[in-house]
Amino acid sequence: MKIVVIGGTGLIGSKLVRRFEAHGHEVVAASPNTGVNTLTGEGLAEAMAGASVVVDVSNSPSFEAQAVMDFFTTSTANQLAAEAEAGVGHHVAVSIVGTERMPENGYFAAKLAQEKLIEESGIPYSLVHATQFFEFVRAIADSSAQDDGVHMAAVGWQPMAGDDVADQVAQVAIGEPLNGRKDIAGPDRYRMDEFFRKALAELGDKREVITDPKATYFGSELVEDSLVPIGDATLGRIHYGEWNPS
Repeated sequence: MKIVVIGGTGLIGSKLVRRFEAHGHEVVAASPNTGVNTLTGEGLAEAMAGASVVVDVSNSPSFEAQAVMDFFTTSTANQLAAEAEAGVGHHVAVSIVGTERMPENGYFAAKLAQEKLIEESGIPYSLVHATQFFEFVRAIADSSAQDDGVHMAAVGWQPMAGDDVADQVAQVAIGEPLNGRKDIAGPDRYRMDEFFRKALAELGDKREVITDPKATYFGSELVEDSLVPIGDATLGRIHYGEWNPS
């Protein structure tokens, strides 16, 4: 079948494209680099023509609250309109475990708005809520850095490899629409502060990781289960200690 991957040249998108092509599907890697712009609508109709599935793994270039809200609502609305016109039968979007628990977070609020548009579109859909990716460990640490070190809360933390994300999203995409959501996470649960203390040391990053109950995650204070699955979740197979970032 024909599958359109929105954000198909990015970290997860490129992995999905390779997986779909390996299984004989026709794939469009849709991004501004390939002439498809979901914000302006450029190239969307052409990309969607004849498609059975659209998988959206795109991301906002800005994390500022209004900018990210505008990105996800405009991009998603344009995609859904083009899909309805083309008769696409399955829309898949990747979101984040815990979005509904931190609606005060600008990024999470934008993802919630995106999900609402999808749920109300009338197009069969699947939402995949993933925990944070191994690939973003250093960037997350940088976001929590202060003059005296990297401040992390002692809360649950269950990151996963990008390859595991792509495997799970690909399985959902080629299956029947869930018309609901699936949670996915890494195979191991840690304390967030302990994980970063060990991970940064292994990366040769000499910054001290300071356990701080008031430490925030991109501006939001955390409680024990803010960022980990509650209830059923499908776990990845790649442990952080075995992960190869190349």
